[in-house]
Amino acid sequence: MSTGSEPLAGFAVGVTAARRHEELAALLERRGARVVHAPAIRLVPLSDDAELLEATRACIEQPLDHVVVTTGIGFRAWLETADGWGLRDALIGRLAETDIVARGPKARGAIRSAGLQERWSPESEGCAEVIEHLLEKDLTGARVAVQLYGEQQPELTGSLRDAGAEVIEIPVYRWSRTDDPTPLRRLVGQAVAGTVDAIAFTSAPAVAATLAVAAEDALEEPLLEAMRTHVVAACVGPVTAQSLTERGVATVQPERARIGALVRALVSDLPERRARRIEVRGFALELRGHAVVLDGQLRPIAPAPMAILRALARRPGHVVSRAELCGVLPSRLVVGGTPWSRDARPQADEHAVEMAVARLRRGLGRAGIVETVVKRGYRLACDPRLSDQLRAGVGG
Repeated sequence: MSTGSEPLAGFAVGVTAARRHEELAALLERRGARVVHAPAIRLVPLSDDAELLEATRACIEQPLDHVVVTTGIGFRAWLETADGWGLRDALIGRLAETDIVARGPKARGAIRSAGLQERWSPESEGCAEVIEHLLEKDLTGARVAVQLYGEQQPELTGSLRDAGAEVIEIPVYRWSRTDDPTPLRRLVGQAVAGTVDAIAFTSAPAVAATLAVAAEDALEEPLLEAMRTHVVAACVGPVTAQSLTERGVATVQPERARIGALVRALVSDLPERRARRIEVRGFALELRGHAVVLDGQLRPIAPAPMAILRALARRPGHVVSRAELCGVLPSRLVVGGTPWSRDARPQADEHAVEMAVARLRRGLGRAGIVETVVKRGYRLACDPRLSDQLRAGVGG
């Protein structure tokens, strides 16, 4: 039996990343998490480089006033592609005499590794602050190159054009939804059902693709509600988090937009938000996402028994009726490809509750923790007078 000493042991984390997902998964698993990999997007190289070549030549042939570098990977790809055309040196020379704006730390790193130096970078890593910075200048007739990051940026480029600038868009790469949405669709269902504890997002397009897949199954609002309540939405930075923040989802973000920092933020936040600690019959019982830690030993618990345990833990020592427990047992969200609404799904019967309680007792491996109160229901073997104090635990 493994211990629960790893900070994320007993928790399930969805990973939506396409790039570097192995690194993110390895960092999470090293800390004990069970990783559910469900890529939301894929990076699509431009099938025809003619547009990028034309934009690169436009940058080289005439002086630029400003260049906005939005991503490190995109800037490096631009220089590598220019090198293949024999234009890298000319492009570097032009950029060296230009006011370079870097949207975030990864963009800054790519700029400096090319031997260049940015003139300014926003603290927020957001496009809004970049726009505000540039609009403080007189842009009438100014030539501004904007390296795009996976999709058109009408808010940024449109604002610059409205201010009188000539904008050259640099289409280095674009994002597309993954070819097989099945893993992502499954992750959405697990989040709504409460069988994953967190979803990690490393790009804004991944958030958009996840919400789009949820919407196709009529689960967008249930997914958002899950992330507002019991599923932690972990975003690598404010740009990634923006669309969730606008929808009322409180996200977890690291101080620096790095994968390692994102994992550290989850380690700090997830156990505090989703763990619940109770003293039962002299044993220390800690509820985690899909497992419990009982006297230092991690014990995986299936979804139905865990739903029963969480319901009992909300009122330690008090009797919870079988009828009430019927309502907490999870039901399948999709039948025959058609989503059920929560109001329409069938409720479990009392026999299902009895079976789940039996499985819970076997999973806990210790007698007497879950007590049967004849003709009334079940309770955790705690002193009910301590319930108010015990309810101070997080999660549930």
